[in-house]
Amino acid sequence: MPTHPVLRPALLATTALALLAALPAFAADDELVRPQHLAAPDTPQVAAAVLAARRYATFWHTGDARYATQALSTDFADRTLPAGRVQGPQGPLDASKAFRAAVPDMRVEIEDMVVAGNRVAVHLRFRGHFTGEFGHTHGQNQPIDFQAFDLYRVADGKIAENWHLEDNQTLLGQMGLQP
Repeated sequence: MPTHPVLRPALLATTALALLAALPAFAADDELVRPQHLAAPDTPQVAAAVLAARRYATFWHTGDARYATQALSTDFADRTLPAGRVQGPQGPLDASKAFRAAVPDMRVEIEDMVVAGNRVAVHLRFRGHFTGEFGHTHGQNQPIDFQAFDLYRVADGKIAENWHLEDNQTLLGQMGLQP
């Protein structure tokens, strides 16, 4: 069906807006946590892996579950699952919520990111103040500053597996829960 030349641009614009509205809402690149240092080849597979890792760091930085949903595969597996944490994407969502109850102003930085094939190694820095509740302990505005290391396996642009180490001894000491 031919359209009038004056109406054609309006029809194209309306169609384009409808298509954009149907796409999943992803954060703009400038809203995501950026690595201070990135070592990675420039390939589409690596770009997808970096994007997944940045989304996951942004989830920890903001506590916004949509970033975890964008970053994690539906069959995500935590290969260093802490006792009591649920396996799968729900585990990090619960952990973030609990940690943010203790450290509401938590900020996360990516100090280093190295990508090789489908693996992403990430050195993270967590900072904030213990002003909330952690277990039965109420924070007294203690500064929190600890590091973590994650290793991700990325498949189809999402984190499928994670191995992680956190400096829990430093964290618990800063919270006054360990000498």
